[in-house]
Amino acid sequence: MSDVNPGPSIEQEKREGLSTGKQLLLDLGPLILFFLANKFAPVPDAAKIFAATGVFMVAIIVAMAITYAAVRHVTTMQIFSAVLVLIMGGLTIYLQSEMFIKIKPTLFYGAAAIVLFVGLFTGRPLLKALLGSAYPGLSERGWMLLTRNWAFFFVAMAILNEFVWRNFTTDQWIGFKIWGMLPLTFVFAAANVPMLMRHGLNVDPEAKKAE
Repeated sequence: MSDVNPGPSIEQEKREGLSTGKQLLLDLGPLILFFLANKFAPVPDAAKIFAATGVFMVAIIVAMAITYAAVRHVTTMQIFSAVLVLIMGGLTIYLQSEMFIKIKPTLFYGAAAIVLFVGLFTGRPLLKALLGSAYPGLSERGWMLLTRNWAFFFVAMAILNEFVWRNFTTDQWIGFKIWGMLPLTFVFAAANVPMLMRHGLNVDPEAKKAE
């Protein structure tokens, strides 16, 4: 789960109608285009971040449109992330202040953490409603632990984003989003698998059906 297109890291269920390659391209494409536009946009260096932000906004819309056309569905978190990109990107361009696009991940991760913690405090592992079919066999205890782990991870990522954008250059911040945040998210998702297996996760549903 990333702040660009939440879902690919922890939502392992394949979207029917999209190949793995197409799914990955739609998930990560907008961020990659953001990175490339900031590097190679034919504008003065001071304007590159604003050109990249515009490309990012368009890419998010196109990616969601393609996803919906293919599977007739986008998740609530994907919609929320896209809305944040459009709002913060619009403010970035209109006010000519890169701060807004830089705090977008902080807002996304912070909001996601709050929602998950509220669910935990009320006894509802909210990730189950979003990702239930992606983790067959997972017990209620497992869902609570997974929700707790992602909630704390989101807090850490929000703090990390704040630290990086406030202490490093724009180019370094954008590089960190690709070469830092994305790998951290995938590694964290993988690190949860042993815990999930201890709490009933069926890693081979087809084999289970055959028994």
